[in-house]
Amino acid sequence: MRNKIQSYINEIQSLKSEALQNKIADIEQFRIKFLGKKGVISELFGQFKDVPNEQKKEIGQLLNQLKVAAQTKIEELRSSVAETISDDSGNCDLTMPTDFSELGSRHVLSVVQNEIIEIFSRIGFTVSEAPEIEDDWHVFSALNFPPEHPARDMQDTFFVEKEGQHGDVVLRTHTSSVQVREMERSKPPIRIIAPGRVFRNEAISARAHCIFHQVEGLYIDKNVSFADLKQALLYFAKEMFGPDTRIRLRPSYFPFTEPSAEMDISCNICGGKGCNICKHTGWLEILGCGMVDPNVLEASGIDSNVYSGFAFGMGVERMAMLKYQIRDLRLYFENDLRFLKQFDTLI
Repeated sequence: MRNKIQSYINEIQSLKSEALQNKIADIEQFRIKFLGKKGVISELFGQFKDVPNEQKKEIGQLLNQLKVAAQTKIEELRSSVAETISDDSGNCDLTMPTDFSELGSRHVLSVVQNEIIEIFSRIGFTVSEAPEIEDDWHVFSALNFPPEHPARDMQDTFFVEKEGQHGDVVLRTHTSSVQVREMERSKPPIRIIAPGRVFRNEAISARAHCIFHQVEGLYIDKNVSFADLKQALLYFAKEMFGPDTRIRLRPSYFPFTEPSAEMDISCNICGGKGCNICKHTGWLEILGCGMVDPNVLEASGIDSNVYSGFAFGMGVERMAMLKYQIRDLRLYFENDLRFLKQFDTLI
């Protein structure tokens, strides 16, 4: 009997030590083991009736100490979990309520747009913004689009009716309107990029959409030359698509720049050798650019005899298509999680 009582006492002391030192992750498992109806403490209290009367006080105190130690340990574990559900060692309380909603991430267009902004910010460009709903002056007239000029037909515009009048208010077709507003409110030198959403009345297809995003750039100062434009765009191309990227400039036409050019980059898929992506030319068109037309400077109150400048504009969707080989514009707007989750690692 004496050996049995001593074994009983040893078991109580061993469980007390275990309770005090335990670092078990599952609090509920710990609680059930020690304080559950069929737990070890209940079992020990069940055996307490066999303890001789002269030892009941001593062993009863040991049992109460074990119970208090178990309860204290549970409170400590719960407090620890309240501060942090998990730590570097991976300990966590699996019984805590869990929020199963998935966290979102940045859209691939936002990722690419932010990358473009970050590249140009390294060479002194700052971000400028303006309204998406604009007037005819800032979208067309100030950019050298005279009334009835055929260049207005280059862009299918969404017109907005206002107080029964039609034609003066539009959804901007390009972010060049931001450049006009910046020239009106600032004095040279001006060095800005204008990212934003634009709208054109086009049929939606794999290569066209009625909503898309642009980043336009403007630099105005004394003695700005076409060589400055070329160097800025070469820097951007190498930073965006890799150090081996080459560029070429082809003559083009835009009402607001003169001379104007389209810029191509060497195909980053085939290395310029020719493939289906570049239509076997070795080149991919990415943006339009040119020297700001003196008429545009004068319309915004800048003396074209003193200042000159360059401007460029690129489509964010186009950049993303080239950088990540995305073949269908519609994927950007369909919110298909299978497509969007491919870019979770970009942020």
